[in-house]
Amino acid sequence: MKPTDFKDPEYYHKVVDCQHACPAHTPVPEYIRQIAAGDYTSAYMINWDSNVFPGVLGRTCDRPCEPACRRGRVEEEPVAICRLKRVAADNKNADDVKALMPKGPFKSNGKKVALVGAGPASLTVARDLAPIGYEIHLFDELKAGGGFMRSQIPSFRLPEQVLNDEVNYILDLGIKQHFNHYVKSLKDLLAQDYDAVFVGSGAPLGRDLPDLPGRKEGGANIHIGINWLASVAFEHTSKIGKKVIVLGGGNTAMDCCRTSRRLGGEEVKVIVRSPFAEMKASPWEKEDAIHEDIPIIDNHVPKSFVVENGKLKGMMFEKVQAVYENGKRKLVPVGGPDVFFEADDVLCAIGQENSFPWIERDIAIEFDKWNMPVVNETTFQSTNKKVFFGGDAAFGPKNVITAVAHGHQAAISMHLFCMGMDLVADRPAPHVNLMHMKMGIHEWAYDSEVEPDLRYAVPQADKKLTLSNRMKEVELGFNLETGFKEAQRCLNCDVQTVFTESKCIECDACMDICPTACITFTENVETEEEMRKTLKAPATNLTQDILVSDLLPGTKRVMVKDENVCLHCGLCAERCPTSAWDMQKFFYNVTKAGKICQEPVLK
Repeated sequence: MKPTDFKDPEYYHKVVDCQHACPAHTPVPEYIRQIAAGDYTSAYMINWDSNVFPGVLGRTCDRPCEPACRRGRVEEEPVAICRLKRVAADNKNADDVKALMPKGPFKSNGKKVALVGAGPASLTVARDLAPIGYEIHLFDELKAGGGFMRSQIPSFRLPEQVLNDEVNYILDLGIKQHFNHYVKSLKDLLAQDYDAVFVGSGAPLGRDLPDLPGRKEGGANIHIGINWLASVAFEHTSKIGKKVIVLGGGNTAMDCCRTSRRLGGEEVKVIVRSPFAEMKASPWEKEDAIHEDIPIIDNHVPKSFVVENGKLKGMMFEKVQAVYENGKRKLVPVGGPDVFFEADDVLCAIGQENSFPWIERDIAIEFDKWNMPVVNETTFQSTNKKVFFGGDAAFGPKNVITAVAHGHQAAISMHLFCMGMDLVADRPAPHVNLMHMKMGIHEWAYDSEVEPDLRYAVPQADKKLTLSNRMKEVELGFNLETGFKEAQRCLNCDVQTVFTESKCIECDACMDICPTACITFTENVETEEEMRKTLKAPATNLTQDILVSDLLPGTKRVMVKDENVCLHCGLCAERCPTSAWDMQKFFYNVTKAGKICQEPVLK
């Protein structure tokens, strides 16, 4: 095998599993170290640079980073990465944070752009483009910014003040705000003197069951989940019936059922087609619903709405079981009579769809067979080169952190487009660096000790209080002491084990001391498949790389390390008598709009 090119910025990036899994590639270990050091403002700003909404995401993120966390190699539960983000947000110094943010007015570059929708994708574009001189016009039909963060995430999960603060950090950059303004025609917008247009209008349509018997007759008490949540958020709805059925198994369904409990629902049930384990809702969302005495009834397919004398009485369901053939799931009836559940109200939270009635079909924007715009997945540019898409409007419903990632990349593309540059060839590379962490012969500038340490539970407010007040936040967050302890669980997987062949004397001391047997000195072979099998502990996880050295000067063997099971404990570097192993912190930051294209630097 050829030696690994660890100067490729994506090699070590992939080893930092949590950061690699984050759509916005937030430097997770770096901000967790700042929390452990008590520097919450720095931790917040590291987050703000990447994910833009630390306080929001510290409460509501889907946490793709946590299943990837390297602590899962040691224990069952990963580091509470998401909730540590909240620790930084809740304990930052607000004045210091504002002082570290860009301050307008900014020197104009003569370019003007329009952003349709004021959700996380558009706000990210605004945040990235405003400081480099763009005049930005933000349009939204709602009365305030935030998009679905405001209309669909209940206040008991995301307090309004937290959202307002983080939205205003962006609006205060001099954004021209057009709220309570529904854009009726993209053609008309393009006819104005905008140099580029970004569409971040989300996926505004909740799916319905229009063909289910009784749907029309019981319509007064059958609600579309996302519309109902928005109605509650803007205080148009303040109550619901005592018996409520919520249809659907995603996070929106969990928000609907928990909100129903707070608006008078005494018997609230979630009924879902799929098995419980295959529901789309995050595990913690399901746990919170169950904690609030909401049963989740799986494997039931809706058959009809039952309406008597014009009034909804409940629903009929067919009981099914999941059968798997060739990796595909089928829901097969188990037989027996249909099942009836009473209901005063039904909330349909069975998915969301995009809707673009305001985008004309004669303005050079192509749509696919699903009536979605054709969008380049790298540049986020549509077939009309002046129009860019991001967030749910680009590729369908996802989450806040994905929308932020789209916004960063779309902002880069819009800037390149407005500057007359190539959107691919001139795309800026990420900023990367390697820094020595040695303080002494056997001392490191980070906590390298690996100890068994179970995940700390996030405290919650008393259920009696939260169920009686929909504005009362359920999770209280970690206090500073527990936040420190949870931060200490991080294994610092961005501190890399860097190997120098010319210094190695092949004493095998590193191989002997490695607690996970991830280091092997062996003869070189032709293929990676063969190499993985011949290691001291076979490297079976093909999603993570193996580090292969060049030929060693003595025996012409190679050193091979399985990156998957390495705990970054530094014992190899401490034991090595010649410093062939070194612990070096790897920094990876996605370059934002306005940064010049530059080659990655590895020191």
